[in-house]
Amino acid sequence: MSKNRIIDSHVHLKHGDAERTEYSPETIVRIMDEVGIDKSVVFAMSTTTRHSIEMAKEAVDKYPDRLIPYVYALPNYERRVLDEIGHALTKLDFRGVKIHIGECTLAEYVVDPVIELAGKLEVPCLIDCSGDYNAITRMTSSYPKTNIIVAHLGRYLCKDPILIDRFIDLASVHHNIYFDISGVVIPGKIVEALHRIGPKRVLFGTDGPHKAPDTVAYAQAEIERIRKLGLSEGDRRAILGENIASLLRL
Repeated sequence: MSKNRIIDSHVHLKHGDAERTEYSPETIVRIMDEVGIDKSVVFAMSTTTRHSIEMAKEAVDKYPDRLIPYVYALPNYERRVLDEIGHALTKLDFRGVKIHIGECTLAEYVVDPVIELAGKLEVPCLIDCSGDYNAITRMTSSYPKTNIIVAHLGRYLCKDPILIDRFIDLASVHHNIYFDISGVVIPGKIVEALHRIGPKRVLFGTDGPHKAPDTVAYAQAEIERIRKLGLSEGDRRAILGENIASLLRL
């Protein structure tokens, strides 16, 4: 694989939208081929942890050289699903954990055991916190050995620069915070994050597939958005693939 490989760090086999939209691994790989993405991190949400594991494993079994599985954590105060998560990470070669506030409270008595387990097993947690700055602050402070990828630079489609600045400030203090920059609508904040925390903790992701205007054009536009930021070649390579490859030990 070329040095300039592109790795998408955020791809859905099953989305969290109103329709719970699903995309087959064949569709995902076809999009990757069309736009030049070498590998993609895949996971399913809006389902149980067990079914998410089954969906991701089936996809990766079909395309082991192209797709990288994350396990979807859906714990609650009665059922922490740690055994299922641990099995996927230790026996099935899953490389990370996805958590979404839309389906799982980020309260410490529910989610912290998952964060702690990820740290022990040395895998990252990709967390869509929907702007919950306090929850991310608690997790990164309490579990400094767990690498936490904050999805969407803090909040999906966020138009509040002050909130984004708070997350960047937090990452400047806690070096276990990484930023997934899918769904960021203020591109200048990506550049600010790079200046504040350096290029090594910023990760390209599409949050795809998405239909608008079509799945291929959407993915291509996400790549072009990074290329138009005016970054150095080294920083661009780091964001588009090198950083997530290092974090997942690919």
